[in-house]
Amino acid sequence: MTITASLVKELRERTGAGMMECKKALSEVAGDLDKAIDVLRKSGMARASSKAGREARQGLVHAYIHPGDQLGVLLEIDCETDFVARTDDFRDLVRNVAMQVAATNAQAVDRAGIDPALIDRERAILMEQARATGKPDAVIQKIVDGKIDKYYEEICLLEQPYIKDPDRKVKELIDQAIAKLGENIIVRRFSKFRIGDA
Repeated sequence: MTITASLVKELRERTGAGMMECKKALSEVAGDLDKAIDVLRKSGMARASSKAGREARQGLVHAYIHPGDQLGVLLEIDCETDFVARTDDFRDLVRNVAMQVAATNAQAVDRAGIDPALIDRERAILMEQARATGKPDAVIQKIVDGKIDKYYEEICLLEQPYIKDPDRKVKELIDQAIAKLGENIIVRRFSKFRIGDA
């Protein structure tokens, strides 16, 4: 199949990947757009994991105020160099992650930031609910583990479905930026402020 410029353009718009990467991915899967997206996502994640150990000491602190001035987010995302921190791609990433925090119930960046007591309390409640069904213990354990994973998905920023593309997690958005910008990127911390919250 001939890979047309319009097909390459569409793939670039949907993934943010470079032109040559898009062309190569489309060639690999005979022009199937959805399969090409999968190819690019896999290669982006592989490149992102290779950069994970590198130190990120530059970056941006971004303040996002939601329209209506009732909700605000303060967010720090780090990268390796000041040069990348000043690029439009990095700034767009920071803005998008700040909007994600504003729109969701994120309580921590990842599982390491969640108080274990909170998870223990949630697990105890879920166990009680599951036991009331009368199912065997092995089944109950699987049900509870699945619900705990779902709970983490609600409260851990990196595990949440991305608000602009629910088929991707926020972690995949970060990995895509790492692959594109060529540097390790870390969501360091965030705070959310809402009028009337203690």
